[in-house]
Amino acid sequence: MGGSIKLLSLQSYCYLILASTALLGCAVGPDFQSPEPPKITSYTMTPLPQQTVEVTGQEDKTQKFLFTDRIRNQWWTLFECEPLSQLIRQGLENSPTLQAAQASLRQAEENLKGGIGGFFPSVDAQFSAARQKKSAVGSGLNASFPPFNLYNTSLNVSYSPDIFGALRRQVEALEAQVDFQRFELEAAYLTLTSNIVTTAIREASLRAQIEATQDLIAFQEKQLQIMKQQLELGGAAETDILAQEVLVGQTRSALPPLESALAQTRHALAALVGSLPSEANLPYFQLEDIHLPTELPITLPSSLVQNRPDIKAAEALLHQANAQIGVAKANMFPQLMLTGNLGGAAGQAHNLFASSSNVWTIASQLLQPIFRGGAMIAKENASIAAYEQAFASYRQTVLQSFQQVADVLQALVKDAKAYKALQTAEKAAYQSLEISRKQYQLGSVSFLTLLNAEHQYQQTRIGRIKAEATRYTDTAALFQALGGDCFALRMQEAQGMDQETGYAKESES
Repeated sequence: MGGSIKLLSLQSYCYLILASTALLGCAVGPDFQSPEPPKITSYTMTPLPQQTVEVTGQEDKTQKFLFTDRIRNQWWTLFECEPLSQLIRQGLENSPTLQAAQASLRQAEENLKGGIGGFFPSVDAQFSAARQKKSAVGSGLNASFPPFNLYNTSLNVSYSPDIFGALRRQVEALEAQVDFQRFELEAAYLTLTSNIVTTAIREASLRAQIEATQDLIAFQEKQLQIMKQQLELGGAAETDILAQEVLVGQTRSALPPLESALAQTRHALAALVGSLPSEANLPYFQLEDIHLPTELPITLPSSLVQNRPDIKAAEALLHQANAQIGVAKANMFPQLMLTGNLGGAAGQAHNLFASSSNVWTIASQLLQPIFRGGAMIAKENASIAAYEQAFASYRQTVLQSFQQVADVLQALVKDAKAYKALQTAEKAAYQSLEISRKQYQLGSVSFLTLLNAEHQYQQTRIGRIKAEATRYTDTAALFQALGGDCFALRMQEAQGMDQETGYAKESES
């Protein structure tokens, strides 16, 4: 009974210390303030047009810029390609990169839980049993002591009040690390989805280029057969046939590099979705199956720092560095340690908890660093320098982010102009080729004229395909540069979205 009262008194003593620390303690060091976003209203020096170049007769190829507060969920659905959406869902479930980022976040969260545990007293239970024999010489008596047993049990309590906030700043730094890993997960999610989209577009582009090259080879071979027939009738020169054979060979030589690039693209796509190239059951992508988004959302420049996960990750590192300054400062102030011990000591185990065997102690210790050879001041200066480095890195991340958005916005306008020009050129080249072919059969133009027409058509058709694919790729790059739908996911998480499997579980649009 007496032991219980003593234990209750010790617990009350610890609770009193906890309450007084919460009331009187203060966290030294600077409180973190998020940097102000750039106060600008435009990403580019010149105002953006309301739309890219209008493509006559193809309204679905004309894109318009629309200012909005955030990107819609699952932005890739704007390409209206269900196989692509299914592939992204597969990647979000199986990607090792995303799984690694999720594990890093869980690790940071557990470290935070461990840091929060430092706010509570440390309680340990101990039991020991020993058999001893003392020497008579050591006691100064001319007598022998028989062997005896000694049993000890104790409950040890220690607590260091966080008077100057060293622990609070350390926990603040751990919280910032959790934020950093969460934004790194968002960045991995955004990079993965963007890479799957752009890789699928590259596959579609390569398939179109291969098809165009194969069509051209078939046309050239057909023309070669006609010329051989004309040679037998005396209507063509052998040098013209040799020149045509050279042209067919040159066109054929363009196929292997395209086919190799297509195979490598398929392998890359398999790796992105977490499958081996030999086991991946991937859909085939064609440009005509992918819809070009006609509305290009643009978030306000002032909100870009909230949308992009890399900027938020840099801000989290800045927050962590700021908290470390407080840790370094707090370590220069006095540190108080409170300890308590309650237990028993007896020669027989059944007497261990008897009132006569009870022992207890309550102690306190105050430590004030006085001289450490300048080490503590150096650590504080180092933490300040680390904060300055983190701030410079944050500014650089912001600058690069705005540069990327400005670059892709300008590229989208130029892409539309290039596509329109090449589309017009392709039509003209095809008409010129048809006219030259008929005129050559009638003998009104030279074979050199026909060769030039074939070469122009080949170049303009493949150029148009590349320009079309570039528009798709740069559209995906715009969503990535603006931060994708990470801000929307962040808002859903704040509202209680299930994050057990990270971002592998998609939210509804």
